[in-house]
Amino acid sequence: MTSKKYNSKFLNYSVYVISLGGFLFGYDTGVINGALAFMSRPDQLNLNPSLQGVVSSSLVIGACIGALGCGKVADQVGRKKTLRLIAIVFTISTFLCALAINFWFMAIFRFILGIAVGAASSLSPMYLAEISPDSLRSANVNKNAIFIVLGQLSAFVVNAILGNIWGNWGPIWRIMVLSAAIPSVILWIDSFRISGSPQWLLFKRRVNKARQLFRRLGFSNTKQLVISGTETIDESDDQEFSWSVALKNKNLVYLLITGIVIALIQQISGVNTVMYYGTILLENVGMGAGGSLYANILIGVVSVIASIFGTRTIEKANHHKMLVIGLIGNVVFLALLGLIMKTTMFSQTITNVLVLIALTLFLANHQGIVSPVTWLLLAEMFPGKVKAQFMSVATATTWITNFIISLIYPQLIALLGTAIVFFVFALSNGFSILLSVIFVNGRKMKKAYENAEV
Repeated sequence: MTSKKYNSKFLNYSVYVISLGGFLFGYDTGVINGALAFMSRPDQLNLNPSLQGVVSSSLVIGACIGALGCGKVADQVGRKKTLRLIAIVFTISTFLCALAINFWFMAIFRFILGIAVGAASSLSPMYLAEISPDSLRSANVNKNAIFIVLGQLSAFVVNAILGNIWGNWGPIWRIMVLSAAIPSVILWIDSFRISGSPQWLLFKRRVNKARQLFRRLGFSNTKQLVISGTETIDESDDQEFSWSVALKNKNLVYLLITGIVIALIQQISGVNTVMYYGTILLENVGMGAGGSLYANILIGVVSVIASIFGTRTIEKANHHKMLVIGLIGNVVFLALLGLIMKTTMFSQTITNVLVLIALTLFLANHQGIVSPVTWLLLAEMFPGKVKAQFMSVATATTWITNFIISLIYPQLIALLGTAIVFFVFALSNGFSILLSVIFVNGRKMKKAYENAEV
């Protein structure tokens, strides 16, 4: 009884600290939502729509590199040390962004910050899956998805408070940006006391330490876990990961392609355009600056509630079916959003309320179903020997797609209008349903996982 309680405490502590990586992912992608309007003022960084797109997307292109490089670093130095390095990069780059004196410095420093964001987005769900017993794996990986939304909500709250109290002070956006340093410092301090990955220890042939860590984390049948882990290593002749070998294996190729498709599905929904440009979007439809900041809080609260209930549902449901259901919901709510913006039959006040309701429903649906189920699928679908590298490629796909969309979104709004852009995203979610039906087959994925050998 005492042992189980101790194991539970150690595991839970590790899970919540690792999930801070997801929190920072959410916070740093959400904080630009409110800060962008303030830093764009003529007396600050004087950003036009094109420069706003570059500032937002510079973080995303950095995240592509961070996600791609994270797998190799995590395999070499371990998951725990990699998380600590990520926390350091988060902290330093946050201070640099807050001190940026012009557009170029801001774009460069947000690019560096993006490296940490991308690395965290790749490492955290994989790390959580590796330290969690089977019965808790889905729940623990889902905590990372919840923490992402909590990070976004926290950024919205901080932005709203600072923007409404000190909105007339030009450099207030610097305080908004600097606030992200608090959770990054906490992550660095707490990372010294968390669990390493027993799976990584097995890959490094540190069998005794892996066995002790399995026991401490509360795994049952520790002996069998160690035996099967060492057998996997022996079968691969202890060779380092090789792309040339992996790409000759049809099962691994199928899993990699499916992972890329899942990552693509998550981003072409258009959700991050709302995360990055939500305040500007709400101002464009008629809300004031203060009202837009507070509206973001409402959206964030609903998203958090939806993610908590959604992740609990996903744990027990068929993941593929839930993904399709979530994508259908995205199509409906985005089309509704476009219709509301296109119609002229309502007063401005009623239109504002309806836009806020439709936007909230879309985000609640995506953050409660689509986002957590995609991260869960990615965390569980790759075999151990290739997990870090394949996860890096899949995560980089999310950021590459995110980069393209966030870069062109301001120009699309200027060219097509807000309503038409949301119709476009409704169509892209419809295309995602087709991709999901073709590629994301639970039975086929399980069979490929079991038959894959590296």
